[in-house]
Amino acid sequence: MIRNFLIPLLLLSASAGFGQTGDHKWRAATEKELKALIPSRVAVENERIETEFRTASGIIDSNGKFIAGVVMITAGYSAEGKYTHFFVTQVTIKCGDFELRPGEYVFGNKRTGDQDTLEVKFYEAATGKHVGDLKAHLDPKRGPVRSLTITPPGTEKPVIKIGRFFFEYSIAG
Repeated sequence: MIRNFLIPLLLLSASAGFGQTGDHKWRAATEKELKALIPSRVAVENERIETEFRTASGIIDSNGKFIAGVVMITAGYSAEGKYTHFFVTQVTIKCGDFELRPGEYVFGNKRTGDQDTLEVKFYEAATGKHVGDLKAHLDPKRGPVRSLTITPPGTEKPVIKIGRFFFEYSIAG
């Protein structure tokens, strides 16, 4: 009787493992990993804009693929008022109703008519080509506020926080 129970259980658990070959464990990137990922200056259209490393945030998977971002210091550049953050991904992610394929991006944000929403616009970093827009909502949770936080997929839905505002994303594929 035990044999009749254990064999199907073992087969079920083994097949569950095969179904997860595409899954990757994600975790927050360490400061050392972020320093290797985030450039001190980023190419945005025809300018090289300085980044503020202390604002960097990122995640990395078990295969070494990452998603990361940082605030750019845009004062005095043509990007001022249009872009605020540099964002890089080595996997395709879905944000709002558009996808960000592996590559480098910049985004900017501004408040909408209400105080609970930010409009976020993504662009390709190299060309400035518009990729998509989304709404970031005021986070009802209390806690420390950081310039940028990227949370990994896990028990809760992954989010990207810009100050007190957030939007959900998902890893495609």
